[in-house]
Formats: sequence, C-alpha cells, structure tokens
Amino acid sequence: MNHTELAELLFPHIDKTPKYYETLYPERVLPEGAKVTRLGPSPTGFIHLGNLYGAFADERLAHRSGGVFFLRIEDTDEKREVEGAAETIISSLEYFGVTFDEGVTSEGERGIYGPYYQRARELIYQCYAKDLTARGLAYPCFCTEDQILLLREQQENSGENPGYYGSFARCRDLDLIDIKRNIAEGKPYVLRFRSAGDPGRSFQIIDGIRGLLSMPENFHDVVLLKQNGIPTYHFAHVVDDHLMRTTHVVRGEEWLSSLPVHVALFDAMGFAPPTYCHTTVLMKTENGNKRKLSKRKDPELSLNYYRSLGYHPKAVREYLLTILNSNYEEWRLANPQNPMEEFEFSTEKMSSSGTLFDLDKLNDVSKEVLVRLSDEEIYDFLLLWAKDHRPELVTLFTDKKEMLLRIFAMDRHGEKPRKDLIYCEQIFDYISYFFNDRFKVQDPYPEEVEKQDVLTILESYVNNYDHSDDRSIWFEKIRALSVKLGYAAKPNDYKKNPSLYKGHVGHVSTVIRIALTGRASSPDLWEIQQIMGEKQAMERIDKAVSTL
Repeated sequence: MNHTELAELLFPHIDKTPKYYETLYPERVLPEGAKVTRLGPSPTGFIHLGNLYGAFADERLAHRSGGVFFLRIEDTDEKREVEGAAETIISSLEYFGVTFDEGVTSEGERGIYGPYYQRARELIYQCYAKDLTARGLAYPCFCTEDQILLLREQQENSGENPGYYGSFARCRDLDLIDIKRNIAEGKPYVLRFRSAGDPGRSFQIIDGIRGLLSMPENFHDVVLLKQNGIPTYHFAHVVDDHLMRTTHVVRGEEWLSSLPVHVALFDAMGFAPPTYCHTTVLMKTENGNKRKLSKRKDPELSLNYYRSLGYHPKAVREYLLTILNSNYEEWRLANPQNPMEEFEFSTEKMSSSGTLFDLDKLNDVSKEVLVRLSDEEIYDFLLLWAKDHRPELVTLFTDKKEMLLRIFAMDRHGEKPRKDLIYCEQIFDYISYFFNDRFKVQDPYPEEVEKQDVLTILESYVNNYDHSDDRSIWFEKIRALSVKLGYAAKPNDYKKNPSLYKGHVGHVSTVIRIALTGRASSPDLWEIQQIMGEKQAMERIDKAVSTL
C-alpha cells in the first residue's frame, strides 16, 4: 500500500502540513507551573450545575497558577446544536463569575489560538488526518450502518468484544485499487484510526484527581472523521488540546472509558497528552440513599434554578469550592474575611468518589456569604434579580430603597450578626411583612397566653406606646405590662418556678411581634417599628385587635 498516494487521494485539497500549524500555534510563553485549561461545551442549549462545577475547577487551576483559561465551543454535532446556545453558555457562566482569558466571548472570539469553534477548524483536522493516513495510521472505511449493526450482533452472539477491530475490521486491509473503485462508485466512507493496541496489554497514566490508573490499551479502530469530513470528539479534542497548548483537562468520569482511545491518539500523533482530571458525578441523598442528580428529576441541576430564585453568584461559587476541595471549609474558618480567590485550589484535594450535592448546605453557605455583603450590595443584587425575574417588584424596590437598606441592616453588623438571608426569593418573603399588601399572619399566638390576655396586651401596648421611646424604655414598658398581667419579668424566673406565672415576658412580646409581623420570630422588634413608622405599626396592632 502506498500510503502517501492514499493520503493524496483522500485529501487532495489539503496543502498544509502539521509543521505549518505547529508554527502557527506556538508553545505559550507563561510562568513556570502555569496551567492552561479549557471548557469545551457542546452548544445544545442546556448548561447545568455539573458544567459549572467543572468550569470552576478549570478556572481556579488556571488563574491560581498564572495560566490561561479559554472557552472552546465543540460544535461538530450539528444535529444536537440549538440556536443561541453558545450565548446562553457564555452568559450563564459570566453570571456565576466564571471568566475566560480567551476563546469564544459575548463580543466575539479573542486569542491567537483560534478559531475557537471546532467547525471552523475543519481543515486543521483534515491536515492531521492526512498526515496519519500518509503514515499508515488511518484508512477509509466503507462499511454501511447496517453492516456495522450486523457485525455487532455477530460479536454479541459469539461472546466477542463488540467493536471494529482486528479481523472484524473488514476495510482495514483494502488495497488502493479497491479504495479507488469504491470512491469512484460514490460510496460514502469514514476515516478510521489503525490501532496498534493489544487487548491483552495495559498502560498506566496519572490522573490529576484519581492518581495512578492502570487501563487496557485501546485496540479499536475508532472513527476519526465522519462521512462529512467533520471529526469525532475523540480526534478533534486531541488536535485542539495540542495546538491550543492545553495542559490540564477537567472532565466528568463518564470519559474515563475513552481515555485509552485518547492516549493512543496522542501517542500516534507524537503529542504529549495533557493531565486528565476526571471528576466524579454530582449526587444527592434521597430517602437515605445516594443517587446521581438528574435533569428530569432535580430542578437544582439547572443553573436557571439558582438564577430564578436569586442565589448570589458568590454563594454558589463558595459552596462549589467546599465540594471541590476537601480542605476549603477549614481554610474559610481560618480566613473568614479573605476572598475565596486566595485559596490554594488543588486537584489532589478533589473527591475521587461520588460528590454529594446538598441544597441545605448551600443555603448555610449562602447565609455566611450574604452576611459578609454590605446592605448596599444586597439591595443592588435584589433589584437586579427583580428586574430579571420579578419585574412587578421593581417599582416597590426603587421607591423603598432607604427603607430596604434599614431592613437589611437589622441585627447584621454586630459581633454576632443575624444570618437569615439566603437568596432573593427567600429574602423578599422574609421581609414581606413590612408591606401591607404582602402582610399575612403565619404563626399563632403563644399557647401560654390566653385569648383575653392577647387582647389586653395589645390594647395596653397601644395605649402606652410612644414612638420616641428608646429601646430600653420601650422594653421596660413591656416588662411592666407582663408583671401586671401575671407573667414573669424574666424567662429564667418562669423556668425556675413555672407554677407561679402564666408565662414570661418573651411570651408577651411574642404576642406583639405576631401582631406586627405575623411571625413568632423576627429581627429586633423595636427596630422593626422604627422602620415601619408609628402610623403603620399602630394600624397593625389595631387590625390584630379587630380580628380577636
């Protein structure tokens, strides 16, 4: 077989050599130890938490090392492509603070290693395919889809490993005359890799997360170029990661089974492979059992879930770091005020078994993140969220800005700040009692307080209320009212001698709290009234009295 003649027959339009592209895309000039990572999503219109999880790992690896993080759109599968999907990917990642140094951006492509859309790199792939063909490492396969299906059935029936390899690779040893005849007859063909692998041999490779792996060699003649000349993922990513000088590839564990193919292709092409880092799947606990997060069952897998509810991007990123690196929480406790970007991210600290995603833990992390934000930052984020997801609230938020800032400041700036704010939808529900058209009574009055006492407490409170009272005078009035009605002045007094009292001052103040807020628990009640104003506060009490 004259392989050079075959290469010219299959690729007469390719006049560039691999050397041309090696020169066009030189080694990057970066500091020692700098990592080059990439995100390579398909434009299918759905980007989920797992994508963000991997993207954040990519971004941290690159930026903590002084390297480069780029976005490549892997659009070789036209059937699955969704219009506008690339823009959705970019905007979603930008929202959560994942920024790219080069590649596809909302303003177009940026960087000298493009094009960053794989479909625009067709001639590059075909150049390297031609080179493999000329070296006897690739060949055209004319087998039809029906023939491949029949082959698989025969292999399964005889207990053989399914696939196109060895004696089952019927086009592997076609001579040049047969190939020319098939092409002249217009028979479609794919280009296959001529594997030199042995199913009885293994190779070893170090995974950036899982450590040393031992795997069987690839012995399949996998497809490199499809019938339309477009590459498969296997071939395209090998060429691209080499020419774009990618040093680390973070991807899901579902790609582990393809690793032998990729290593074989890198070896055949004379390229040094990047460090592969295979992440684990995101899981959740349900009824005591762990299972993989599902697009169909779990709305929290979609990034839109977090955007529509109004989780702050910093909270989502902070939580992802807690599940990405096992030592992050310890670092955060020691560095409560430091930006997360200072944390030394490492693939060695990533889990090599299932990664558990816990929505309750995300909420706890979100509370900690929001308490570190200023009142202005929370207000600005709430307004931004409303514009995108609750436009009917925008006017309310803009008209009541000063009031909202005072609300957000309640009990949040002392040595033990109140941590009640989680995400925008919850925040608005949490403060909704300030607005009359949103107010509703959610909790019952305390059991320790009889209905007649509830009425007496509220009527006495109104009669003795002075909006100019400071916090201590205001509370002393409540304490005096409690004692007058037979309630202990201090909770501990009631706890020690419950038979002597109806209840304690906390139960009395809870009656007032429920009348004003509709809830048994809230921030500082005196401050709430100061924010509401005397008129609104007294109207609330009057309304509560009228319902008794």
